[in-house]
Amino acid sequence: MADTDPDELERRIARTRAELAQTVDAIADRVSPKRVAERTVADVKSRAGNFVASVGDALGVTPRPVPYDGEQPDRLWEDERPDMGPVLIGVGAVLVVGAAIMLWRRRRNRR
Repeated sequence: MADTDPDELERRIARTRAELAQTVDAIADRVSPKRVAERTVADVKSRAGNFVASVGDALGVTPRPVPYDGEQPDRLWEDERPDMGPVLIGVGAVLVVGAAIMLWRRRRNRR
């Protein structure tokens, strides 16, 4: 007779409603544009950090970061700043080659 007890049924309904509300809130939080943007930004930052580290390793640039406390932005590097010349030259070369390829394709498609 416990299955038909109105008080027990009301408790089950209330418990089910609370669980359903939590589930709906979790789904809404997961698909909200703000949360999606936050996850995307975190992913891009992580990938960019990995890319910069791999480029630095390939070029022999090994930065030694100092913990940043927000007050001394000029002390981001311990003793010496890494030589960013090779990195900038590489980026510039990639941009020039990319632009040349785009122009070549554009001219070829006009004919």
